[in-house]
Amino acid sequence: MLIRNVQLFDGTGSGRQPRNIRITGNRIDAVAAGDIPVPPGATLIDGAGQTLMPGLTDAHWHMAAVRGVPWMGSDDATHIAMIFKDTEFQLMRGFTTVRDTAGAVFGIKNAIDRGIMPGPRCYPSGAAISQTSGHGDPEPVGELPTALGGQPSPRQQKGMTAVANGVPEVLAATREQLKRGASQIKIMAGGGVTSDHDPIDTVQYTLEEMRAIVQAATDWDTYACAHAYTPAGVRRCLDAGVISIEHGHAIDDPTAALIAEKGAWLSIQPFENGDNILTDEQQAKAAESLGGAGWQAGVRLAKKHGVKVAFGTDLFSRTRTSRTENAMLPRFGAIYSNAEVLRIATSGNCELFARSGRRNPYRQAPLGVIREGAWADMLLVRGNPLDDLRLLEDYERNLLLIVKDGVIHKNLMPA
Repeated sequence: MLIRNVQLFDGTGSGRQPRNIRITGNRIDAVAAGDIPVPPGATLIDGAGQTLMPGLTDAHWHMAAVRGVPWMGSDDATHIAMIFKDTEFQLMRGFTTVRDTAGAVFGIKNAIDRGIMPGPRCYPSGAAISQTSGHGDPEPVGELPTALGGQPSPRQQKGMTAVANGVPEVLAATREQLKRGASQIKIMAGGGVTSDHDPIDTVQYTLEEMRAIVQAATDWDTYACAHAYTPAGVRRCLDAGVISIEHGHAIDDPTAALIAEKGAWLSIQPFENGDNILTDEQQAKAAESLGGAGWQAGVRLAKKHGVKVAFGTDLFSRTRTSRTENAMLPRFGAIYSNAEVLRIATSGNCELFARSGRRNPYRQAPLGVIREGAWADMLLVRGNPLDDLRLLEDYERNLLLIVKDGVIHKNLMPA
């Protein structure tokens, strides 16, 4: 395949350059300002001077969490069908890679990678590791808890979470996710909004337990990411060796400085009211516990201290809310330049994903960039997103070409 006459944003720079790009198989094998020879029969696409950029990525996604339908009680076939509908929709919005941060999506990932169903590349975490009474323990009060011999909750049975207490149990739970194919491990290290029994201010897991999880991940040449909002929770994560803080909306200045000192990432979501479907009680819990702390304050602190920020959305995989994924990215433009935002959502996220080392399922080639030898994941965008990030919101009109793994999934360019 030859894509010619494009203005290239390669995922790392700050501007566009006129280029031609050749794809052979599923990789980019030539990028040049001049003519590139192509074999007979190759697909030729004239980019008409539009912007070619790497596919978008989401560092905090939940493929298996199909919200708004009774998926916890649905049969497996129905649940899987709903997931595949959403993964195809996500790809058609321009997202070619996601990091899944809780859910039994190993089979979904394998089906996508084998070309059975369309969808983004996936870095799976498997079940999030949670203590009893933690963000991953939704069992109703009054029922015999799993830790005392009770039946696992539907969420545990579906592989969203694994409740484990003490070093032996957290080691077993972590190793089980790695055995199943996790590329990184997710820890529930603090309270959350959508869980009923853990106030947001709580710090979850002792330092000893968390260090055990991190050690088990490190022994498999990968890393741990952790759900935490507050300075106390984030600091414990950093002390334990966690390298990716998920959320962190309530961090303060010293904590942001510590994240930078440790070389960790802040994977923060630019939430606005209405992005996720929350009950009135959950909205009130967030407002009371976070004290009005919003994403902008956390990101400004991160920028001040040079913290590496990842773009993720934490949206539940449902058509109505999933459309918000594209709308959330331009919000970073209130703090970063457009070029910085695009780098974060492409090569920046993929730098974090690559910390999975030999557990990286796509380690054979670079992701998030357009250069020779990289995976052929790219978008042709009408106009210039370096001038206007909101072009990516209207994906139906402005995404003229979507290529993932060298396969064309959408092409609006004339033959």
